[in-house]
Amino acid sequence: MIESAKVMLEQIRLLDAQVRSTARRNSAVRHLMSVPGVGVITALGFVATIDDPARFRRSSSAGAYLGLTPRIYASGETMRSGRVSKRGDDFLRRSLYEAANALLTRVPQFSSLKSWGLRNARRGGYRKAEVAVTRKLAVILHAMWTSGEPFRWSAKGASQTA
Repeated sequence: MIESAKVMLEQIRLLDAQVRSTARRNSAVRHLMSVPGVGVITALGFVATIDDPARFRRSSSAGAYLGLTPRIYASGETMRSGRVSKRGDDFLRRSLYEAANALLTRVPQFSSLKSWGLRNARRGGYRKAEVAVTRKLAVILHAMWTSGEPFRWSAKGASQTA
């Protein structure tokens, strides 16, 4: 069993090196990895899932495409927002959720996105704030990919409040 564990660890190391090599060769992936919390897997998954950023007219549509917008229940005079719809690519949605969690908990440097998420956490709970930051991350990544602009750490002149 020890020998098979060594073989599996070696295969994991080789596959990890291939993934990192692929990310290094792709300029869009490298650009998206400049966002705090977004790593190789999340950036590669985003580029692979969205494929062509021009297919969305607005960056907020990328969040809806991934199932990160709330369901709406409307009947007569009743209108309620529910949980996120969870349509779209499950792997990317989970990767973005992990990136949002990393941004809120493990990234020491403050950004306008992190402070916005922490304010939401105080107001409505940490889980809801994580989902909100997840959606905003999807929107920001799409906007960065289409415009080519770098991630803005401060809120001055930021168009990242979608």
